[in-house]
Amino acid sequence: MPAVGYILTVLIAYLLGSVPTGFLVAKSRGIDIRTLGSGNIGATNVLRILGKPAGIIVLLADAAKGCLAVLVVAKVLCGWFDPTAGPTARDWFDICGGAAAILGHNYTCWLRFRGGKGIATSAGVLVALVSVPLLIILGVWIIVFALTRYVSLASMSAAFVLPFATLAVGKNWTLILVTGALAALAIYKHKANIRRLMNGTEDRITLKRASPSDARKPTP
Repeated sequence: MPAVGYILTVLIAYLLGSVPTGFLVAKSRGIDIRTLGSGNIGATNVLRILGKPAGIIVLLADAAKGCLAVLVVAKVLCGWFDPTAGPTARDWFDICGGAAAILGHNYTCWLRFRGGKGIATSAGVLVALVSVPLLIILGVWIIVFALTRYVSLASMSAAFVLPFATLAVGKNWTLILVTGALAALAIYKHKANIRRLMNGTEDRITLKRASPSDARKPTP
């Protein structure tokens, strides 16, 4: 019953990815993160509003959602529903689990399908799927961020390089196309950041906690 396995993989991985970590961490401190800073529930906005420890917790938790969706959800269900699956079928279970977790994070059902940008969750998926290309794009992210201090620009640059890095290390065309789709989704989710970068109003990241007055400034 492989079809049932695929369906359950997508459903469970989506629900795992949809856990709104940033929203919950901020809510535990009496703050609705959606009303402050950029309004995003991801680690970058949490870092700006609540400080470095909270931002790191959200970053790691969001990445863990993607990694667990592949290494636990997809692999366990593949073993249950298709124990004789070959490499291609196993890859598709992993891809379905990873993609569903990213979509869950980006479009969480718990917040009216408005979530984060999926960068940390995508990184968790890539740890499980294509670890070497992940190291390449991590290097790109670090270089761009160090030069510009823009998290959004660093993230989009890394996303753009991802399918080319996957191709460079000799992965199959299925993974190249999948990473290309993930990169396109990540860049699309940054459309507001692109507008702010073009207008010169995008905020550079700082590692100090934002003051309450700064945090409540309307997003440009």
